Amino acid sequence: MAVQVFVAISEAWFVARLGIEALAGIALVIPFVTLMMNMANGGMGGGVASALARALGGGRHDDARALVLHALLLGLGCAAVFTSFAWTALPTVFRWLGGSGPVLQQALTFSTVWFSGAAVLWLSAFLSALLRGSGDSSTPGRIGFVLAVLYIPLLGVLTLGIGDWPGLGLVGCAIAPLITGIASVLLLAQAVGRGRQDFWRTLARAPLQLRLFGEILRVGAMGSVTTVTSTVTAMLVTALVGRFGTAALAGYSIGMRLEFMLAPLAFGIGTGATTLVGIAAGAGAWSRAVKVAWTGGLTAFFAMGAIGWVIALLPETWSRAFASDPAVIAASVACIVHIAPFYCLFGLGLTLNFASQGAGRMTVPVIASVARLIAAAGGGWLAVEAMGLGLDGVFVAIAVSLAVYGLTIGGTLLLFPWKSRRG
Repeated sequence: MAVQVFVAISEAWFVARLGIEALAGIALVIPFVTLMMNMANGGMGGGVASALARALGGGRHDDARALVLHALLLGLGCAAVFTSFAWTALPTVFRWLGGSGPVLQQALTFSTVWFSGAAVLWLSAFLSALLRGSGDSSTPGRIGFVLAVLYIPLLGVLTLGIGDWPGLGLVGCAIAPLITGIASVLLLAQAVGRGRQDFWRTLARAPLQLRLFGEILRVGAMGSVTTVTSTVTAMLVTALVGRFGTAALAGYSIGMRLEFMLAPLAFGIGTGATTLVGIAAGAGAWSRAVKVAWTGGLTAFFAMGAIGWVIALLPETWSRAFASDPAVIAASVACIVHIAPFYCLFGLGLTLNFASQGAGRMTVPVIASVARLIAAAGGGWLAVEAMGLGLDGVFVAIAVSLAVYGLTIGGTLLLFPWKSRRG
C-alpha cells in the first residue's frame, strides 16, 4: 500500500496541471469515489475477507469455497447500484454541493466515465478480499504494486498527453484506473484459481445460500454504514467549504489529498488485521484477536502520525507542489495546519475499524462514524453560522471529528476488549 502514497500525489499533481476548475470539479466527485472504493475494499470487501477468514478459522472449508460465488455476485450487484446512481442522481447532488458552470462540467465528465466501469473495480476489490481472507495478502500486494507503478505514467499520458497529442484531460484520469482495473481482475482471478483453497473447482456447483450472503452482509453492511457516514460527512463539509468560493474548494481538495494519501497505509495494515482477527475469532482465540487489533492500530497511529506531523510543519511546501494561485495555497495551508496533526488518531480508528470487521463487532465503529459526522458537519456549521469563524472554523471541526473517531473506537476497545459472546 505504500506505493499508493505516490499514486495519490501523482493524481493530485496531474489534475492540478489541468487548472483550478478541474481541481474544484474533482473535489465534488472525490466523496463519491471514496465512498465506492472504501465500500468495495473496506466495508463490503472487509465483510468478504472477514466471512472467509472466520470460515477457515472455524474449519468450515465447504462454506469458504462457496463464499466465492456469493461474493462475486454481491460485487456485481453493488456495482450496478453505483453506476445507476452516478448516471441519474449525481448531477443534482453536484449542483447541491455548489457545482456550477465549468466546475460542474468537469465533475460530470469525470464521474460519468469513472462510474461506468464500477463493475471492474468491485470485482477487483472482492477478488483481492478473497485472497486476503484466505491468508494470502502478498499476492494482491504484488499485483497492486506492479499495476500502481504502471498506472502513474499511464495516468500522465492519458491526462496531459504526450508529444503533439494533448491528452484527454479529466476523462484520461477516469479511464486510466479502469484499464489497470481490468488487468487486476484478470491477474487476481488467476491467483484465486491457483490458491490453496482451489476456489474455482467448486464454483460451478456451489448452491446459492442466503446464510452465506448473510455471513458477508452481517459485517459488510455495517462496515458500509460507516463508509456511507464518512461520505456524508465529506459531502456536508465540501458543501460548507464550497460556500467560500472556487479557490477555497480547490485548496481544500489539495489539503485533503493528504488524507487520501495516508488512508492506504491504514488500509494495508487494517486488512491484514481483518484476516488475523477473523481467523482468531473463528477459533475462539479472543485475547489474540485483541492483541492483533492493538498491534495494527498503534502501528498505523505512529506511521500516519509521523507523516501528518511532518507535513503540518511544511504546509506551504506541500501546497505549492500542486498550485500557484495564492488564494488556493492559503486555503490548502489552513486545511493542512489544522487537520494533519490529527491523522494519527484517524489512522488508529480506521485500523481498529478493519480489525472490528474481522471480529464481527461493528457496533462501536458505526457509533464512532456517526459521532465523526456530527462533529465535522454539525461543528463546521456552528463554526461558520454561530461563531463566525469562517473557513478556519470548518477545518477545526474536521480536526475535532478525527479525534472523536479515533478516541471512540480505541477507548471502547481499551475499556471493553472483545470476548466470546457466551463469556
